[in-house]
Amino acid sequence: MFLGEYTYSIDEKKRLAIPPKFRPTLGSRSVLTRGLDRCLFLYPLKEWEQLAAKLSGLGLAQADARGFARLMLAGAMETNTDAMGRILVPDYLKEYAGLEKKVVVAGLYDRVEIWDEKTWSEYKEKTESEVGDIAERLKELGV
Repeated sequence: MFLGEYTYSIDEKKRLAIPPKFRPTLGSRSVLTRGLDRCLFLYPLKEWEQLAAKLSGLGLAQADARGFARLMLAGAMETNTDAMGRILVPDYLKEYAGLEKKVVVAGLYDRVEIWDEKTWSEYKEKTESEVGDIAERLKELGV
């Protein structure tokens, strides 16, 4: 399980340290892909395989399903965690998420999200200001 948010830097070789608390669950191999809201998603390999199977089963007839599957699957890259607990973030994913030097690594139960620090701050501020309305909508869904 992944919980909490941590600030790290991407080094000149495009490596990002993963919080020590997350490393045992991620293991030595994980999958990094485009996420939603301009962040990256990082999944343990087992979680990724389950999600990828669901995405590939969405069918070809619906344009939205095809587009979402393409975003997630074609953008995915298997990563290996090095001895220092770092992963490589390729240029195309850095560009997609607008990652600069400082990033936030956030745990969201079954996945890790990687955000540019400024984008995360803006997103969090906006969401916090709307939390009452969001809670009301979630109540309608039974949450």
